[in-house]
Amino acid sequence: MTTEFDLGALLAERGAERYELHAKHLNHQLPRMLHTIGFDKVYERAEGAYFWDADGNDYLDMLAGFGVMGLGRHHPVVRKALHDVLDASLADLTRFDCQPLPGLLAEKLLSYSPHLDRVFFGNSGTEAVEGALKFARFATGKPRVLYCEHAFHGLTTGSLSVNGERGFRDGFAPLLPDTPVPLGDLDALASELMRGDVAALIVEPVQGKGVHQTPPGYLRAAQELLHKHKALLIADEVQTGLGRTGRFYAYQHEDGVEPDLVCVAKALSGGYVPVGATLGRDWIFRKVYSSMDRVLVHSASFGSNAQAMAAGLAVLSVMENEQIVANAAATGELLTSRLAELVDKYELLAEVRGRGLMIGIEFGRPGSLKLRSRWAMLQAARRGLFAQMVVVPLLQRHRVLTQVSGDHMEVIKLIPPLIIGEREVDRFVDAFTAVMDEAHNGGALIWDFGKTLVKQAVANR
Repeated sequence: MTTEFDLGALLAERGAERYELHAKHLNHQLPRMLHTIGFDKVYERAEGAYFWDADGNDYLDMLAGFGVMGLGRHHPVVRKALHDVLDASLADLTRFDCQPLPGLLAEKLLSYSPHLDRVFFGNSGTEAVEGALKFARFATGKPRVLYCEHAFHGLTTGSLSVNGERGFRDGFAPLLPDTPVPLGDLDALASELMRGDVAALIVEPVQGKGVHQTPPGYLRAAQELLHKHKALLIADEVQTGLGRTGRFYAYQHEDGVEPDLVCVAKALSGGYVPVGATLGRDWIFRKVYSSMDRVLVHSASFGSNAQAMAAGLAVLSVMENEQIVANAAATGELLTSRLAELVDKYELLAEVRGRGLMIGIEFGRPGSLKLRSRWAMLQAARRGLFAQMVVVPLLQRHRVLTQVSGDHMEVIKLIPPLIIGEREVDRFVDAFTAVMDEAHNGGALIWDFGKTLVKQAVANR
């Protein structure tokens, strides 16, 4: 008996119901939020760094699915690899054999961090972090993991325990026995290590929330302190890894840093198949998997599946052949410098910072009385509304997709596909400049929308 399923026909018949279906069956607040800020677009297709709507209008993607689309959407090499692996009809996920693709991807991935020896493959960034936390605790025999204030490491219970944003943590206690330290504060780190119960420090070399970098020399000094107290350094490279900051890993911007565990995900997927990886030193893995009785002590049902492994191998091949890391460095420098030139021009623009194609645009209190009163109105209702007020016209009027860097932050984060070039830089800077001109000239459209956001913020209190 042959079962027929026509995906195209289903989408043609029911695709227009997308927002209604989501409101009824999924997170009902998402479509509500999208309708409120005017992000309720209907995108028909996507390729590279662009989306298109039904009318053929193109939209520049400066968000890359929160970093997942490192190579843009539907890269032909990754697409072909997935077609090939499906056509191969491999005996995948038998659980009791050793397929070649996981070993090949692990070998290739480890070549970018030669001080590490082994890989555990899971399905997401938060799962990669969960694995690192477990491995660090077991390998050191200590219970506590330190993390940096304002960090984001995931939303499952273990990774939530090292998440520095209260809004994500509220209502989910009790969590694991973990402790925040200020980013870059070596004295605070040393003080916690003196207690003798710290298994590891987990840190993003560039924090996703707010786009704050670790200070120069911090990672190496922290590593030395940790090892002195027989604790481990965990580098969360879920968003910063695979070229995002202009190096393969962001920790590689600082000489002498060799994390004991490294977490990667997002861009490794090629934008197709969820995958996460926890890379670590041999002795750590040997402690966790210390006998045949412990062979499955940490595992994942879909870990190392053939589709994810094929996508990962294709991604790494593209990165080398198309010099993706070098492009991220050069294009990121161009975009950052172009935006930094605007800081002196616009009093609402406080700072531009970041590495490679991970850039934060921060807004701040203006000096002129008229703008200061409008800024105060937004701040009184909810911090972060001005940044959202900039994001909306970028999409609605200039067809550029961006988003704020975190809740209650006046920061827009740019994490575009790593394949963008000068054309996309010009388009973004032109659009951003137009929005800034309107904001500073008292444009009614942007400030009227600000009043709408204020009303919404007050209503949600």
